[in-house]
Amino acid sequence: MKRLLVLALLALAACDQEPAGEPVMRTEIGSGVAEKTVTPTPSPTPTPTVASACESVSFEGAALTHCVADPAKHRIVTDLGPSGGAPWRSLVKLAEARESDAPKVAFAMNAGMFDGEGKPVGYYVEGGERLKELNRADGPGNFHMKPNGVFFGTGGKWQIRTADDFYSHVGDRPAFGTQSGPMLVIDGKLHPDISEDGPSKAIRNGVGIDGAGRAHFVISEGPVSFGILARYFRDELKTPDALYLDGSVSALWDPARGRTDARAPIGPLLVVEEKD
Repeated sequence: MKRLLVLALLALAACDQEPAGEPVMRTEIGSGVAEKTVTPTPSPTPTPTVASACESVSFEGAALTHCVADPAKHRIVTDLGPSGGAPWRSLVKLAEARESDAPKVAFAMNAGMFDGEGKPVGYYVEGGERLKELNRADGPGNFHMKPNGVFFGTGGKWQIRTADDFYSHVGDRPAFGTQSGPMLVIDGKLHPDISEDGPSKAIRNGVGIDGAGRAHFVISEGPVSFGILARYFRDELKTPDALYLDGSVSALWDPARGRTDARAPIGPLLVVEEKD
């Protein structure tokens, strides 16, 4: 009897394991199924001693943090993990590993969806090296809510394009790039499958580019719908295009305010560095 019980427990444990290389599922827009709740464990936010690139804002009753990357002041890089090593899986580990002589970090966020090992499931370029090809496949989950898109750039020119637009019109490999989905705003219009205030709510983050070429990164401080996040980009930030990065696991590192979120293991990271 004991032997049968042990075998049953082992079988259950095996079922719970995330297969390596398989996309981590996210609730589909408007499915009515709540996303997995992750207890937030952000670090305290003391009064900043230096100016932060991030600010606390409110939109339609939702508390958000809005961070701005300016091409005149900042550079953007992607960072999956140490050279030759496994993914960081954490902004805390990234912060601890930054060398004292490395460029100063203005802020950093998770960079899009990933598999069970923390590796990107879509297009990903780091330091000009493509580590994952563009993913135009159909499938379940938020990543595959077409159109999805790519956030990419070289030097001070940053762009967001739908995956199909990227495939058709971008020939040169950028210095950095990350694919996620769905798009939140496309040519000034909301993604067609985003409802006004759908039942699926989670801590979420995204990125948009304004007319001046600045990148606006936004993370909610509590569970919000896709609709609220998308409208903030369209109506307040006036970004013609905006891309959803992730939900539930979304995290921000804001060194100026002493904030380093550690909600759950994450995948690739977007790091905004101060220019010399």
